[in-house]
Amino acid sequence: MAKILIVEDNALNIKLFCDLLTAHGHETQAVTDSREAIDVARSFAPDLVITDIQLPHVSGLDLIGMLREDPALKDVPVMAVTAYSAIGDEERIRGAGAQAYVSKPISVARFAQTVEGLLSPPQTEAGTAADAETPGKESDQAPEDTT
Repeated sequence: MAKILIVEDNALNIKLFCDLLTAHGHETQAVTDSREAIDVARSFAPDLVITDIQLPHVSGLDLIGMLREDPALKDVPVMAVTAYSAIGDEERIRGAGAQAYVSKPISVARFAQTVEGLLSPPQTEAGTAADAETPGKESDQAPEDTT
């Protein structure tokens, strides 16, 4: 179970995101006023932040920048969700520091897949090497002498 902070000003989107994430076993905290997002994030200590880009008061792009500048939050992955999907928006959003971008209306399957991808630790070469060294695997067997 992961802790996920949702920064969104639309009540229907908050309900959709929270219900979907809760159904997948995650704990959610919603913030409707982006001016409060950093303080809530510091106290909630999320594993992931999902933010709308078009927010009143503090834009999602500015919020992502503030998260990246905060020592306690700079490494928390950010998923941007926005209705604006014009040419260049994804590059601008990723350039601000978001690791993922999903356009509205969301595909529930893509949304869930993107969340899980951001929460899953990446495979490392060390893990792969350890798997290869597990006794009993074919790679550990000495080749047969066929001469």
